[in-house]
Amino acid sequence: MAKDLTSMTRLGMSFFERDTALVAKDLLGKWLLFKGPQGITGGIIVETEAYLGFNDPACHSVRGCTPRNKVMFGPAGKIYIYLIYGIHYCLNVTTACIEKPEAVLFRAIEPKIGMEIMKKHRKKTKLKELCSGPGKLVQALGINPNLNGSSAIDGPIGFYYDELNPDFEIVTTTRIGISQAKDWPLRFYIKGSKFISRP
Repeated sequence: MAKDLTSMTRLGMSFFERDTALVAKDLLGKWLLFKGPQGITGGIIVETEAYLGFNDPACHSVRGCTPRNKVMFGPAGKIYIYLIYGIHYCLNVTTACIEKPEAVLFRAIEPKIGMEIMKKHRKKTKLKELCSGPGKLVQALGINPNLNGSSAIDGPIGFYYDELNPDFEIVTTTRIGISQAKDWPLRFYIKGSKFISRP
């Protein structure tokens, strides 16, 4: 493994207990790592989307608590995984507070650690095809949906700060793949990244 993980600082609860859109932007450039049975996989977060609870028609929690979204109604810093189209799993982390069932969706990362594992999971060889979309990301990292509700603070899926990451510019635009509130500017990505799901 080329990257020295000991130089990283894991993000704590106070990071996630903030305004969701701000957390979504601040997660860009941070590291998403999964310590799985086959080894560590992950990379640099390059694209996120914010979902704003009761005030957001596109958010799962807007119609109340269900078996699918109950993780959103707990504290910040929890992993929220759900199935879309009956095929793909999406990875989120809860934010804000219990009174605000909100979350950040991870749309893409730049693969950095465990690339051979990710290539095997995705049956792809090009790095740009490994994690350039929410479903691809979960599949590539080998994240099990049973991790829904696990802790992002001390569980196997974690988020890390590396002060050696270069500076970058953030692009703010509209979210993808939703029918309601699709014009809300709550999608964020690193300008110039080759690894985002789409420009």
